This record gives sequence, C-alpha cells and structure tokens, in this order.
Amino acid sequence: MTRLTACPDAETVAQRAAAHVARELRRAREERGVAHLALSGGTTPGRTYELLGAKPADLEAVEVWFADERCVGPEDDQSNYRLAVETLLATADIAPERVHRMEGELGPHEGARRYAQELERHLGDAQQGSYPPPVLDVVVLGIGPDGHVASLFPGAATLDAGETAVCLGVEDSPKPPPQRLTLSLAVLRAARGCVLLATGASKADAVDAMLSTQSPHVPASLLRRGRLTVIVDDAAAPAAPLP
Repeated sequence: MTRLTACPDAETVAQRAAAHVARELRRAREERGVAHLALSGGTTPGRTYELLGAKPADLEAVEVWFADERCVGPEDDQSNYRLAVETLLATADIAPERVHRMEGELGPHEGARRYAQELERHLGDAQQGSYPPPVLDVVVLGIGPDGHVASLFPGAATLDAGETAVCLGVEDSPKPPPQRLTLSLAVLRAARGCVLLATGASKADAVDAMLSTQSPHVPASLLRRGRLTVIVDDAAAPAAPLP
C-alpha cells in the first residue's frame, strides 16, 4: 500500500523527504554495502537535495543516478545534472566516479543506449542479461500537473516499452525541450523504493488521480504502490483519504 504523508508546508516536505531518503540509503548500505540513489529534476526535489547534501555522512558509499534528463549539455540551465551539482553534489563530497550522469547532449537514442549500458554494468544480472531490470534502492520523483513522472508522459509510447527496457529516448515531450532521456517504467517499478514529492495546489489533482485507478493517462499511477512513499504539503494533499 502507498504510504502518504501530508505536511504543513514545502519546507517540511523537504525535511521529511531528506530524512526518509537518508534512512533508506543507510538500510541499503547495511544490507548490501552500497546504495544506489536516482534523482529527478524540478523545483520540488531541489530543497530535499540541499538538505541531503548538507550531511555528507548520509551519502557515504552512495552511487548517484538520474531518473531523467533533458537533451542539453551538463551546464545548461535546464539540465537535471546541473541542479544536482548546485544543490547536492557541491557539498556532499561524492567521488566523481560514483556520479552517473545521463549524457543528454548525445541525443535521445545514443544517450539512452549508453545509460542503459551503464546501469546494466553496475546493477544488471550478468547471468540473465537485461532482465530483470537493474534495481535502484531509492528513486526521488516529482509529479507534473498532468501526472507525469521522470519523462514518462500521459499516453506516451514509452509507457509500453516492456519489462526489458532500461532507459528510453523521448523525441516529443509535451514540455520543452522535446528531446529527453528517461528511465523506463520497468526500472521505476523495480526500484526498492520510490519517493514522490508534490507541493502546491497545482499538483493536487495529479496527486488525487495518481492515488486512484491505475491508468496510462496518469503515469504516476503506474508506479508500484507497495514500494511508493508520497510526501506532499497540505495544498497538494488529496481531497479524500486513501482507501
């Protein structure tokens, strides 16, 4: 069952999220000696990253991945990697070889191919090839007003990529820029935990829809609910309690 926490404001959401992520990373390190964390872009997760980065000890033995990226260079204002650098990586003292950047500047297809190879090299099952998909420990996600997560948009063909898909190129994002890279739905569903953050009244309808019937018209609703933690502020909280 989805775990839902409503907080009075955005700052409390960030604090709760940072504490939750730190706990899950610590658990992963204790169980497997390493933790794999995937980051998303957007304004909502940014403050959470700042709080995580302020406690470098919580990020020891953590490998950093990305849930999606725009097809731009790493120093571009729209780059999710740049957001991570400015909010988390600059203070967290994570070795460069433990930060796995999506190379958006290579374009959607080559960038996706290389990232899939990188994930499979570190997290894939050499005995079984690309299936089952690589398993991340924690994926931090935002949600769009249309219910999209990462760069998986409502009704997109990428939602039907199948269980062997790892990273996908996007050519026609409804949000600019149109070309992007994104982890597949299969990888998001395989993660040991996803943390979805939402703040502001503009996200309330999307959160409500996500927690109701699963539908490709609301990609966030397709996440594995038993592994999903949703942290929202009161403005984005669903109108009715979870069933």
